[in-house]
Amino acid sequence: MSVKISVFLADDHIVVRDGLCYLLEAQPDIRVVGSSSDGRDTVRQVNQIHPNVVIMDIAMPLLNGIEATEQILKVSPSTYVIILSMHATAEHIYRALRAGARGYLLKESAGMEVVKAIREVHVGRLYLSQRIEETMTKDYLLGHKTISPLESLSPREREILQLIAEGKSSAEIAKTVYLSPKTVETYRSRLMQKLGVHDRHSLIKFAIQHGLTPLE
Repeated sequence: MSVKISVFLADDHIVVRDGLCYLLEAQPDIRVVGSSSDGRDTVRQVNQIHPNVVIMDIAMPLLNGIEATEQILKVSPSTYVIILSMHATAEHIYRALRAGARGYLLKESAGMEVVKAIREVHVGRLYLSQRIEETMTKDYLLGHKTISPLESLSPREREILQLIAEGKSSAEIAKTVYLSPKTVETYRSRLMQKLGVHDRHSLIKFAIQHGLTPLE
């Protein structure tokens, strides 16, 4: 009997996780080995479990799916990440692929396509849903070179920006990312300078506009 593809589910909505788990456990060649509702815990668990595939939402608290993808590939290089998101902008797609995602699906087209994507990615192929391919093709034909302003920030700066946008205090952020509150304040000032903003509200607005936080 062949070894089943081990899959980890990362989404902050329990209904989505439960639905995916039910679908995947019904497949003869797939088994769900864990799940999480936030990006930081996802990275921690993947580092322990080393699943074959992670199904990753982008809009997750504490650490968004794109940043989590980048961290996962550092701690578990053999794990493939498939993004499953409601976001379909060129910025989100390119950021996810640059972070190392091997697949990108929209939640609206979830179902058996998720199963197909898992099987394709597991054997080393890239899998993009039709609408994602269309967005990328259109972006290319129009001569756009989509570069997110988030790419001007370091991974640590993006982490801290997300936590600021989620309303965390400097002390809370310091505890989460293992820095001193003073260092967090330095990062906050540096972010404002880099992004050309002058207050916390503007930082939050920027983070939301570019999908760095699940807040709507």
